Amino acid sequence: MNALRPRLTVLVAALLIAPAAAAPQARQADARLAARTADSTGADTLRPAAARQLTSADLRGWRVIRNTSLSNDGRWFAYLLAPNEGDAEVVIRPTGEGDEKRFPVGQPSAASVELSADGRWAAFTISPTEREQRTLRRNRRPVQNKVGVVDLATGEKREFDKVRRFAFNGDRPTVIALLGYGPESPPGQTRGPEASDLLVVDLASGSVLGIGNVSDFGFDRSGQWLAWTVDARDRLGNAIQIRDLRSGIVRSLDSEKALYRRMTWSDSLPAIAALRGHVDSAGRDTTYALVAFRSVAGNAAKSVYDAQTDSAFPAGMRISPDRALVWSEDAGAVYFGIRAKTPPGPARGSDSTATDSTDAPRAPARRGPNADEDPLPNMMIWHWKDPRLQSQQQVEENRDKTFSFLAAYRLGEQRFIRLADSTLRDVAASPRTRWTLGSDNRDYERDGNLDGKRYRDVWVVDQHSGERRKVLERTWGPQSLSPDGSRLLYWNDGHYHVHDIAAGSSRNITDGVPTSFVNVESDVNLDRPAIPPFGWASDGRSVLLSDRWDVWNVPVRAGRAVNLTVDGRERGIRYQRRLVFDPRERGVDLRKPLLLAAYGERTKQEAVARVEPGRPGARLVMTDDARRSFQKARDAETYLFTRQTVRDFPDYWVSDARFASPRRLTDANPQQRDFAWSAGARLVDYVSDRGDTLQAALHLPANYEPGKKYPAVVYIYERLSQNLHSYSIPNETRALNPSVYTSLGYAVLQPDIVYRVNDPGMSAVWSVLPAVRAAIATGVIDETNVGLHGHSWGGYQTAFLVTQTNLFKAAVAGAALTDLVSMYSSVYWNSGSANQPIFESSQGRFSGHFLENTEAYIRNSPAYHADKVTTPLLLLHNDKDGAVDFNQGITFYNTLRRLGKDVVMLQYVGENHGLRQPENQKDYAVRMREFFDHHLRGKPAPDWLTDGVPRLKLEEHLRARKPAAGQPAPRAEIVPE
Repeated sequence: MNALRPRLTVLVAALLIAPAAAAPQARQADARLAARTADSTGADTLRPAAARQLTSADLRGWRVIRNTSLSNDGRWFAYLLAPNEGDAEVVIRPTGEGDEKRFPVGQPSAASVELSADGRWAAFTISPTEREQRTLRRNRRPVQNKVGVVDLATGEKREFDKVRRFAFNGDRPTVIALLGYGPESPPGQTRGPEASDLLVVDLASGSVLGIGNVSDFGFDRSGQWLAWTVDARDRLGNAIQIRDLRSGIVRSLDSEKALYRRMTWSDSLPAIAALRGHVDSAGRDTTYALVAFRSVAGNAAKSVYDAQTDSAFPAGMRISPDRALVWSEDAGAVYFGIRAKTPPGPARGSDSTATDSTDAPRAPARRGPNADEDPLPNMMIWHWKDPRLQSQQQVEENRDKTFSFLAAYRLGEQRFIRLADSTLRDVAASPRTRWTLGSDNRDYERDGNLDGKRYRDVWVVDQHSGERRKVLERTWGPQSLSPDGSRLLYWNDGHYHVHDIAAGSSRNITDGVPTSFVNVESDVNLDRPAIPPFGWASDGRSVLLSDRWDVWNVPVRAGRAVNLTVDGRERGIRYQRRLVFDPRERGVDLRKPLLLAAYGERTKQEAVARVEPGRPGARLVMTDDARRSFQKARDAETYLFTRQTVRDFPDYWVSDARFASPRRLTDANPQQRDFAWSAGARLVDYVSDRGDTLQAALHLPANYEPGKKYPAVVYIYERLSQNLHSYSIPNETRALNPSVYTSLGYAVLQPDIVYRVNDPGMSAVWSVLPAVRAAIATGVIDETNVGLHGHSWGGYQTAFLVTQTNLFKAAVAGAALTDLVSMYSSVYWNSGSANQPIFESSQGRFSGHFLENTEAYIRNSPAYHADKVTTPLLLLHNDKDGAVDFNQGITFYNTLRRLGKDVVMLQYVGENHGLRQPENQKDYAVRMREFFDHHLRGKPAPDWLTDGVPRLKLEEHLRARKPAAGQPAPRAEIVPE
């Protein structure tokens, strides 16, 4: 940290809390902030020129931090350190003083790392190296992992071969359980879940207990009990067994010639449940019974619910193995799913190998019931009354096949309760409360799949009796039960309401509150969308609501709403979210300090806000020109956070609850200092052509010199100024990566776009062009060499912009919507749904369909203005694009080609909306760089760009372009989620 840091900390704190309507001197300070460059420390200085530009080899070796684990006592931190390509290592280090330990773990795709609850042990997956995996696959051998177990006090490591899953027991672990890989099945046979050896390793002595034919295992929450299911061939000896880890005694809880699935411990008591299944004589279906023990301690009675012997169980149905079992919190009930039996038909296999309908492949769907019958027609019938398109039903076919209705079995009363049925399909188990919610969209599903208005009726369901009562009709928006389940918070008519379930009455709780909880900043075509709530208070007496600036505590009965943060709107601070560290919390405990993430809307600074109990007003700490994320030790006031800027990788820091003197724990990429890197980022303020006050993030080129102008690429996708402090991990797989482009001497501009309904394309024109003009006015950008890029919705905006302006010297549009009229009624193949609801109630931002609003659809379609294009254009569109149909790209290309425009289209065969194959990602990134380098930097154009490549010479062309070591790096694209 340099000497300017203490002075600057005071400056940025003042800027973050500056009022929106500030005094002139405050506005001048804002202007100074917008004009200055924010480097990794926040200082006004620039780094000296780095030694060299990035190469492909450099990018492949750039590292990321993944799979972090913080011990409950906050003393140990572990993580996976993995390069973009290549083998990874696990790093374990104390959060205080002490040396770190590093262990190679091979390929990182399946790697996991876990610290024991007492902070004494670490375990992690070890995969074969990249080279070893290539050899295994070449020899058609399975890729199997190891597990390493490390004593953190001594650093001693022990490895165990062929382990696919591991777990420590409890808060004070004494053992680690390691489940191996099962034997390969004989040809033509399937066994369902892989049965294998389970090793139970005593952590103190190192002794190992082996248990054979285990398909599943789990520890109870206390860590005293280990349970497993035995799955032997021919099902002889199958059982649920447990071991008392204190006494070493093993007991069989249930044993039959059956299948045991979905074994589940209760979170509150040592209670365990599973499904016990018997295959029918034809080998086609499996009948399941529920087996449950409310306590495994002592001689607790076994509860068995056999649905086939219960007259109250729905005829023609069975218990489903496809839904996980859930215990009620008092262990008095188990929730499970039921579904229709498999229709009669031919056996799928012998009794010795058949398991369940989900365990073995089905016969081809388009053949008759008999093997010698002629094939059935392979077709679908699309009917106008279908609630869902046939294409959507096809995508969701497996979900529909395995759908089950929620039911419960109450152990004390030995009573089956059906909670969901065909009239109320969607009911969620609520283990902590008596009441739960169900929803029914049958009356609205078809219309919702046409216009995107997703209405539903809401019911409250008594989980003890199955009784239900409709409480809301034709509703949408957020809904949540109070912690005790007695009240329902819901959104209606621009206000939040609370329904008292017992009384059957509702109350508008936000009428009269001196703010609005309508998301007025949403520019999609929805009627008064809600700002999502922060949550219920733990006592159920109030709810915490956000108006996108401040956090309000609103009572559910009589009383006055209190603005807990007080000053957000006045000072331009968004108190964005609570920092939640306990995943098991039951509402917000207002007796404790409230920690919030604070964000300066105009400054892009972030801070931690602390609200003390009973004292409205937020105190800001850790105010900084950076982005951060947080986690906390479960049992200690130890906080980890990442800090990133455009120049600083999001390394991890540790602090106490005061956040006063954080210490850095990681340095993932120390080599960055050796490379040319962005000189920083600055905010550019501008006003759209429709009067909207907006901003853009301008990332400066490496070795930036004030007064010198640089080529620039503008990347667009709705609002992007929040990327001011985003670190882009350099790699070869993202087409426009700011870190890589700035390293090569480009400036990268990411502006905000706000939308007007019925004018999504023109909105981009009204927002982007003023942003570019404002960035040019800073003196950084060479106005004669500005490029444009976007993908998907950003690709659409790019394709449309070049029909409206010649400001850009070159443009790249990926997966672009080009004809909104034809796009409106086409299919979003990845989901199978129509595009119509996207246009009317989501990103498309139109009111009505194209026949009602024809002129607006045509006015905003690039295809209808193709004759105005003067900008050289590179298109990307793939033949299997399941989001924006390939025809959108090919017809736009053909239209431009027919008009004699300078257009080239890249198609990666078999790829979807985004590129997934690394070789294709790299190829696209390189071609985009070559395209921009030619048009914006005057470099010679490659032959593929000037003359194309004949089909018969394509393979030769691709082989000649295979990257060699040291080749300049490809560039990449940032596609917002």
